[in-house]
Amino acid sequence: MNNTLIQWYERAVAQCKRLDFLALLAIRLYLIPVIYVGAHSKVMGFAGTVAWFGAPVSEGGLNLPFPTLLAFLAAGTEVLGCICIALGLFTRIMAIPTIFLMSVASAMVHWKHGWDAIATGSMEATVRLNGFIEWLAANFPGRYNYITELGDPVMLNNGMEFAATYFVMLLVLLVYGGGRYVSLDYWLKRAVTGKAGVQQAA
Repeated sequence: MNNTLIQWYERAVAQCKRLDFLALLAIRLYLIPVIYVGAHSKVMGFAGTVAWFGAPVSEGGLNLPFPTLLAFLAAGTEVLGCICIALGLFTRIMAIPTIFLMSVASAMVHWKHGWDAIATGSMEATVRLNGFIEWLAANFPGRYNYITELGDPVMLNNGMEFAATYFVMLLVLLVYGGGRYVSLDYWLKRAVTGKAGVQQAA
């Protein structure tokens, strides 16, 4: 009985592994808009990015040396990363600098805010927001309805949660690549070697 269950489980796992490329494709599709938003904001607002990189911490900046160079490298990494991850081209290679960028962002921007990306109900920021919403409802019900009719307002905490999630996803792409059948890496390797590998080269 136990051997039968184990064999059934192993067969089920083997069938699931045949669809592993769908999981890798899903990760890539999830990351594309995330990286695109960051790349677009840095490219279109490059001067502001340079100013933020170079401004003192007391003024809300990062106080980084060579801010223009670092802003260019950050923007370039995100632009190339977005393109390559979208196409599944050099997926493993591009995952490395993108992981590094996410790590730096987590350490320098998000670490001081803790884990939560959205402030929880017990945080002071949320308590103050809820107090304001209650005051607004009591004194200006029309404006309260206007603000809340599309959903409840929340306070951004800017913690590490999202950056850590993207880090894990990129780590999966670094280890497993862009996925069989659904990445240019796979088809390039097949064209070069004349056969499909278990995983595509990056």
